[in-house]
Amino acid sequence: MKTKCITIQGRWWLFLLLAVLCHPAGAQLLYPKFEFRGVWVATVNNIDWPSRPGLSTEQQKKEVTELLDLHKGLGMNAIIFQVRPCADAFYVSSLEPWSRYLTGTPGKAPAPFWDPLQFWIEEAHKRNMELHAWLNPYRVSQNTSEPLAGNHTVFDHPEWVLRYGNKLIMDPGIPATRAHVTAVVCDIVRRYNIDGIHMDDYFYPYPTQEPFPDDHSFALYNRAFPASEKESWRRENVDILIKTLSDTIKSIKPWVKFGISPFGVWRNRDQDPEGSATKAGVTNYDHLYADIRKWLREGWIDYVTPQIYWEIGHKLADFETLCQWWNDNAFGRQLYIGLAPYKLERDAREPAWRSARQLPAQIRMLRKYPNISGSVFFSSRQFKRNLFGLQDSLRRHFYRHPSLTPPINWMKLLKPNPPQKLTTSGRKVKWEAPAEASPVAQPTRYLVYVTLSGSPSPGSDAGEIAAYTAETRTLLLRTGKKRRVYDVWVSTLDRYNNESAPAGPVRIRL
Repeated sequence: MKTKCITIQGRWWLFLLLAVLCHPAGAQLLYPKFEFRGVWVATVNNIDWPSRPGLSTEQQKKEVTELLDLHKGLGMNAIIFQVRPCADAFYVSSLEPWSRYLTGTPGKAPAPFWDPLQFWIEEAHKRNMELHAWLNPYRVSQNTSEPLAGNHTVFDHPEWVLRYGNKLIMDPGIPATRAHVTAVVCDIVRRYNIDGIHMDDYFYPYPTQEPFPDDHSFALYNRAFPASEKESWRRENVDILIKTLSDTIKSIKPWVKFGISPFGVWRNRDQDPEGSATKAGVTNYDHLYADIRKWLREGWIDYVTPQIYWEIGHKLADFETLCQWWNDNAFGRQLYIGLAPYKLERDAREPAWRSARQLPAQIRMLRKYPNISGSVFFSSRQFKRNLFGLQDSLRRHFYRHPSLTPPINWMKLLKPNPPQKLTTSGRKVKWEAPAEASPVAQPTRYLVYVTLSGSPSPGSDAGEIAAYTAETRTLLLRTGKKRRVYDVWVSTLDRYNNESAPAGPVRIRL
């Protein structure tokens, strides 16, 4: 696959390089080399894409490339694309019908025919961005009056489906529903070159005034849980799904990441001494039956993105308090924070969200924590409007330099080998792909570093990166009128984003 090379542009490259070289040891990195910079692209209710159902194939594709160009231009490196909002599909599937949010008619294929997920993947990868397929596991409909395709799950297996409030959902307590969700995920992982499988906070639904109607499935499938422990049974139902999905994904493509974006509070401390110093009215553990902390502790998921959609200083769920709690409970897995640009409004109910300061302050804050390695914004469409200058803050400051998504480094794999035969000619840099260190350590991309001559080998600051490419050559731009001698280094990245030791240095005059 051809991948565009990212090359540092303009004279300010030299300024950045000098700033990095003078950066004090141990200080917070201004430009982290590995940082997840993601955005959710929601398809349910056409929140982000397509802008409305029934657009032509050409219009839909145009909107895809425009969104990707927008987010790439802001410095982002990952898209979390909702491919299954309501037990339906934004991709070719023999298991579930085409989504009505795509064509306007449930079950109707796009015409002229195309595969949206495949197109999103290809276009994201062209821009060196990851594409994570986002699925809602159990939701069937947003309300009971929605039209559904004739081959929808609700008709094929009515015994799986419950009505709760005004929604239809698949019962998480039935083994067959878990098997169906697993089959859907397995199908996507096998057929598509995705970088991750992503699920959000909707396992058991958010509670309403009425009890959840799962007495029948509890009677059939209680696994010897007594009625007094029905809530523990529900949590175990979700545990079983997560563990099964984890095992399934890793058995097919172990480099595909499995991530969850839960509600921002696991448990309140007054409910559990391990919980956070918050007083949230809803928690993952007690109301959604999602024991996220257990999944992290057991290593069932690769990353977690808690939706911390409160401001700094919130009385019941303070942003900083929650960042600290998640930082302390990541158990060695990747932790990215879900941020809420959708709350930025001049007439927002909470005064903190009427300010240009809130989100930049949150980004600076989360970068202070050693176990937090990125963020994800909800959602894509927010970046089409004025966000009090947030776009400029990202482009010119926080995301000014490209970063890579953090590596899966807990699998204790062999690192890839460094590139071979590194040479320069004028401003051209060439190298040869290395031999594979192991079958899973195949070289996929390369990082080209440029440092002042005689400097130490590259470190962890993205300010030293001059190019990021899948090819074995690149062309470096001049830094200014005055030419100087620099050292060039090149390292290899594998499917897991593990990095080799750098090859080099070789000298170049720019």
